[in-house]
Amino acid sequence: MAELEEEVDVLVQRVVKDINNAFKRNPNIDEIGVIPCPEARYNRSPIVLVENKLGVESWCVKFLLPYVHNKLLLYRQRKHWLDREALVDITCTLLLLNPDFTTAWNVRKELVQCGVLHPEKDLYLGMLALTKFPKSPETWIHRRWVLQQMLHQFFAVGESSKQQQQQQQQQQNGEAAQADGERSHQLSDHLARTLHQEMKVCSDAACRYPSNYNAWSHRIWVLQHMAKGNVKVFHDELSSMRLWVSMHVSDHSGFHYRQFLLNELITVLSHAAAPAVTAVTSSSPFCSGPVPGTVVPHSLSHAHANGELSGADTAAEDERQHSCTTVLQLFHQEMELCSDLIQSFPGHETLWSHRRHVFYLWHQWRREQQPHGSSNGGSRPIHRNDSDPGRPEVGDGSRAGRTESVNGQNHTGEPMEVDGVSSSDPHDSKRLKRGAPLPSATLPSEHGFVGGVLRGCCDPEQRRFALAYKKWLDTVIAQQP
Repeated sequence: MAELEEEVDVLVQRVVKDINNAFKRNPNIDEIGVIPCPEARYNRSPIVLVENKLGVESWCVKFLLPYVHNKLLLYRQRKHWLDREALVDITCTLLLLNPDFTTAWNVRKELVQCGVLHPEKDLYLGMLALTKFPKSPETWIHRRWVLQQMLHQFFAVGESSKQQQQQQQQQQNGEAAQADGERSHQLSDHLARTLHQEMKVCSDAACRYPSNYNAWSHRIWVLQHMAKGNVKVFHDELSSMRLWVSMHVSDHSGFHYRQFLLNELITVLSHAAAPAVTAVTSSSPFCSGPVPGTVVPHSLSHAHANGELSGADTAAEDERQHSCTTVLQLFHQEMELCSDLIQSFPGHETLWSHRRHVFYLWHQWRREQQPHGSSNGGSRPIHRNDSDPGRPEVGDGSRAGRTESVNGQNHTGEPMEVDGVSSSDPHDSKRLKRGAPLPSATLPSEHGFVGGVLRGCCDPEQRRFALAYKKWLDTVIAQQP
C-alpha cells in the first residue's frame, strides 16, 4: 500500500511538472480540456499540447485532483510547508481542474499581494479555467478582485505622475514632464487593452454556456468600473452586440446586457444635455426672475429666433439638441432591431420581453423630456413625424399660436428657418442639415406592429406573446398620463 501511494505521488508530481513545462513551452495557450481516456495506454505523459490547446487525459485526473487538493489543505493548516514556486504550480493545476475551490484562489490572492504573482498571470489563469468551466462563480469573483487591484495600481501611479508633473512644471523641467506624460499615456493604453481583453473573455464564456448570468454580470461590472461615463465604449458595445443577440435570440442574459447599455447611454446623454440647457438659461441676459432649472424660458426662445444668443449659448443649445438626437436614434435603432428579430424568429418570448423594456424606457424618457419640449429655444425640432397617427394637434388653426406635438412632446410654434425666415447664425444652418426625421415609437404605432404580426402569424406561441404585449400596452402604457 505504501509503495502504491509512493508511485501515485511520483506520478502526480511528474504531471504537475509537465503542466508547468507546457506553459513555459507555449505561453499562448488559449484553451484547456479533458481528453476522454479511461486508462493509460501508452508510457507517456498524460498532458497533451497541440498548437495552443492543452489537454489532460481523464485517467490521471482521479489521482491528480485529490493530491493537489490535500497538499494545499495541509499547507493552509500549517501541517506542510510549500515554497512560493510550488504554491503557484499546485494552485494552477488545482484551479484548472476545479476552479470553484475558493481556498486556492485565496492563496493566489496572498501571492499577488506579496508581489510574488503578477495580477495578469491570474487573469490569464482565470481565462483558461473559463474555457472549460465558463460559469464558474469563484473564477469570476476572483477576476473582479484582480481587476480592482490593477485599477488601484493605475490610479496610484496616475496620482503620483500628476504630483511629479506639477513639481517638475514648477521647476520648469520640460523633458521630465514629457516623460511623465508618455508614462500616463502608456497606462491608459494598458487599461484600454485590459478592458478589451475582458470583453473578449466574457463573450467567449457566454458563447460556451447559454444564459451565462455570471459572465454577463461580470461584463456589466467591468464597464461600470473601467469605462464609467465613456460614451464611445458603450456605443461600441451596443453596436458589437447586435450580431451576438441576432444569433442568440433566446438568451435573455444578452438582451439584459443590451438593456443595461441603453440605460447607461441615455443616462449619460441626458446628464450631458441638462447642464447645457441650464447654462443657457442661467447665463442669458434675457432670462429674468428665478432660473427655471432646465426649462428654456420663453424670452430665450425669442432671443434665439432673433439671433441674439452668444456663441457659448448657441453651443450649449446645440449640445442639448445633439444629445437628444442621439437618444432618439438609439431608441429608433433598438426598436427596429426588435421588429426585425421578432418577425424573423417567431415564437421567442425573450424578444418580446426586450421590446417591452425598450418601449417602456422610451416612454419614460419622453415623459421626463416633456418639460423641455414646452419650448424648443426657437430652434427647429429635432425630429418631426407628420405621418405619426399618435400625434394630436391642438390649436385654433393659426400657425403662430399653434402647439404641435413632436415625438410626444409639445412645442410652441415660432417663426423658424423652415418657415422661410432666413438666419445669419451658422449654427442654425448646420442644424437644418441634419438627417431625415426618424419615425417615433408611439402607442398607435405599437398597436399597428402587433396587428401586423397577428395578421401574418402562423405560430401559436408568437400569437400568444403578441397578445400579451398588446395587453401590456393597454393596461400599463395607456393608463399613464
